[in-house]
Amino acid sequence: MGYARLVRQTAIVVEDDAIQRDMIALLLEEGHFNVIQCEDAETAALAIKMRHPSLVVTDVKLTGKMSGIELARLALDCDPGVRVMVISGLPSVGALPDGVKFFPKPVYPPALLRELAL
Repeated sequence: MGYARLVRQTAIVVEDDAIQRDMIALLLEEGHFNVIQCEDAETAALAIKMRHPSLVVTDVKLTGKMSGIELARLALDCDPGVRVMVISGLPSVGALPDGVKFFPKPVYPPALLRELAL
């Protein structure tokens, strides 16, 4: 096993529903990510700028002034190589930035794990 396999990447999970946030964080931690949990986009924006995550998972509707789609754009502006997944219970979320993956709620663990394996 090479050194690169031992390094845990950072993921940021942004969800105002604590149960959903904890479930996604647990899946990512089992997938060998260090997870930072945020309940609003403003906190997540600071974490993105300071921690340079390799993955951001965000809900579309968040408390505060910024939406998850705006946060996705900010994350990609900070690092065009970051993987961004947007989740929502809404049937339509509008246009997503290029490369951003969409998952409807409820998020099913197998679907999320399949995407992480790519």
